[in-house]
Amino acid sequence: MDKQTKIRVLIVDDHAVVRQGIRTFLETAPDLEVVGAAEDGAQAVRLAGEFKPDVALVDLVMPGLGGVETTRAIRSASPHTRVIIFTSYHEDEHIFPAIRAGALSYLMKDAAPTEIADAIRKAARGEAVLDSRVAARVVSEMQDPGREQVNAFTALSERELEVLRLVAMGASNQEIAEKLVIGESTVKTHVGKILGKLNLSDRTQAAVYAWATGIVRREP
Repeated sequence: MDKQTKIRVLIVDDHAVVRQGIRTFLETAPDLEVVGAAEDGAQAVRLAGEFKPDVALVDLVMPGLGGVETTRAIRSASPHTRVIIFTSYHEDEHIFPAIRAGALSYLMKDAAPTEIADAIRKAARGEAVLDSRVAARVVSEMQDPGREQVNAFTALSERELEVLRLVAMGASNQEIAEKLVIGESTVKTHVGKILGKLNLSDRTQAAVYAWATGIVRREP
């Protein structure tokens, strides 16, 4: 594969053995290129701003700038970069802050190397991957008995469905605005209406809802 078509990856972990192990495996894949490896959040943000990687694989618990703050800062320094959280923690207090900070995917450190590589490829396409334990927590959060179930295809307008599909693919408000040729403030209005109509609390729940109900489908 031509070098320019490779998926450019930034590895962020405070353990050298983890960084080196992941790097060694990823560099055997012809479609992946490791452009940097950071030992802490501050270095990760600098490298993200410099190299603009397609995907950043970010440890959640690090000294100094933690994974949540690092995710938010990477997304600010390089909005194009998709963040995959790579961690040993799957409790609510870790999952939801990370996803709300802009992480697209959430993987556990016991994932097989091939699973990591596949998640990176999907992230580069804007597809989210959630560890099964994490997905269960997100779905559980959505299944509040008091939440009225709504049919999105009848509740949402065609434009709102378009916006929801793009949200589910991991697009930011700015990216959605550019894609649909509308103002970013209009996108925010649409997102707010979508959440209200579907009785959802945030973009993460909206994305999970869209995948779970077939509003968005992966190409075969």
